[in-house]
Amino acid sequence: MRVLAAAWLLLALGASALAEPVHFKDCGSEVGVIKEVNVSPCSIQPCHLQKEQSYTVNVTFTSSTESQGSKAKVYGILMGVPVAFPIPESDGCKSGVNCPIEKNKTYSYLNKLPVKSDYPSIKLVVKWELQDDKGKCLFCWEIPVQIES
Repeated sequence: MRVLAAAWLLLALGASALAEPVHFKDCGSEVGVIKEVNVSPCSIQPCHLQKEQSYTVNVTFTSSTESQGSKAKVYGILMGVPVAFPIPESDGCKSGVNCPIEKNKTYSYLNKLPVKSDYPSIKLVVKWELQDDKGKCLFCWEIPVQIES
């Protein structure tokens, strides 16, 4: 377990060194406050996401509630319709957030956003939520992206 924790810490430190803060829209963080969203690499917005590449997402947030666990949900919004977007790990407690989550504590959530080759080349909005164990959003943010070949 310590090796896993050490590996996450190294990944988080490496990702934060290369991460680019992005301008985001808060889309309904009910029980948390987003401090910063980083996507790496993303040097300009909209983020240009290349197919067959994986992007690191790091969100620093402060919880305003207690929760035993957390679950991430990611969507691509196309013409106003959210379409579920698979991520490698939906359990926030396995993505850098030390659970149980405590009120008024700041956390660093870290995950990957893989862009599959069969995704269409299109502009869309990525919506990323992390929900507590009652289904309320610890954070919810949106950014525009461009998927490219």
